[in-house]
Amino acid sequence: MSKKWKKNVALYMIGQGITLFGASLVNYAVMWHITLETRSGLMMTLIIIAGFMPTFLISPFAGVWADRYNKKYLINISDAFTAIVTLIMAIMFTLGYELISLLLICLAARAFARGTQMPAYNALLPELVPKESLTRVNGFNGSLQTIMMFAAPSLSGILIAIAPVQTVLFIDVVTTIIGISILLFFVKTPSTIKNDESKSGVKQYLTEISEGFRYIKGSAFLKLSLVISAIINFMIATTAMTALHVARNWGDDIWSIFDTIFIKAEHRLAISEIGYSGGMVLGGLIIGLWGGFKNKNYTFAMFTVLVGIAQISLGLVNNFWVFTLCMGFTGLFLSIRSAPIMAMLQSNIAREYMGRSMSTLMMMASLTLQLGMLLWGPLGDVVAIDWLLAGSGAVIAVMGLQFFFNKTLLNAGSSTQGVGSRE
Repeated sequence: MSKKWKKNVALYMIGQGITLFGASLVNYAVMWHITLETRSGLMMTLIIIAGFMPTFLISPFAGVWADRYNKKYLINISDAFTAIVTLIMAIMFTLGYELISLLLICLAARAFARGTQMPAYNALLPELVPKESLTRVNGFNGSLQTIMMFAAPSLSGILIAIAPVQTVLFIDVVTTIIGISILLFFVKTPSTIKNDESKSGVKQYLTEISEGFRYIKGSAFLKLSLVISAIINFMIATTAMTALHVARNWGDDIWSIFDTIFIKAEHRLAISEIGYSGGMVLGGLIIGLWGGFKNKNYTFAMFTVLVGIAQISLGLVNNFWVFTLCMGFTGLFLSIRSAPIMAMLQSNIAREYMGRSMSTLMMMASLTLQLGMLLWGPLGDVVAIDWLLAGSGAVIAVMGLQFFFNKTLLNAGSSTQGVGSRE
């Protein structure tokens, strides 16, 4: 691989980071606009469905496309589709057609494009990065994405307060064009393995999707990864209730600092989220500079245990500032943990099955996370959130301890040739 790969990868991540920033601006702006206009729980449910279901449904086909076609062009086509839909919505709102249904359509279309793009995005990165550097690059990439997503809510809130929602839509069109241009003109990508493109149609797609599932079934590491992803994401979903936990435990009183700065409930919600996001950014930088242990599985296992311990702490502490510190550690450990497992996947999946394998893992992670939120939310009205956080954290910690001794994970973590490869 060329020694110039670092510059190439940096341009790739920066371009996609700019695109992500614009996308996050729109997602928050649309969600808040609909919430403020309708104040309806039903509309919030429709927002979740519009943002999740298209991605889930298109993912199997997107995996096939990522394995069939040029990933660089697939990413850009998805971004271009997003920009066109967003531009149409912005123009219609400017002309006075301010319909909530249009914004829901916009969210669904963007979710469709995101589902198409993400398997290609995750499959392209290992083609640009030497295998021994994947953990570091995934760490830096995670930090960059967290920074972009962290900055987006604040700016989106300011823009919604001083300008109409179409202003944010127009900004996203501009950031998407910048991201497309960087990837198209400045990022060099290797030639893409292509299957026989003369074979097309629904039957052929279903055949290739089935081949992807058979490939996963034949890999002990990938089967185990699916199970791990399902259980841990289901348990991590309890952290979605931390805002409610803060409101219930520290939402009735107003604190003061030096009798001049008054901290209200909404401020505490923001502070706790800042702690979490700050931990995510710091964790990505740490793993990016450190790179983890020689066997990636030891890094993955250790920080899975630490994630569980941090989550247990969230349920046990009764001081807000200690809780915020625990939120920071949760984000820190999650960020460090995610880099080595992504590197293990990228190192152990045969290139011709990368897109389909990644799309299946994404589907499982997203589905179980959503199911977890659907379960833990109502359960949080019956069982104390403290216990839910502590209990789910204990499950994660116990699983992490087992990872230290799992031969499949140990082999995947030390693999240089790729256990999933058929070469």
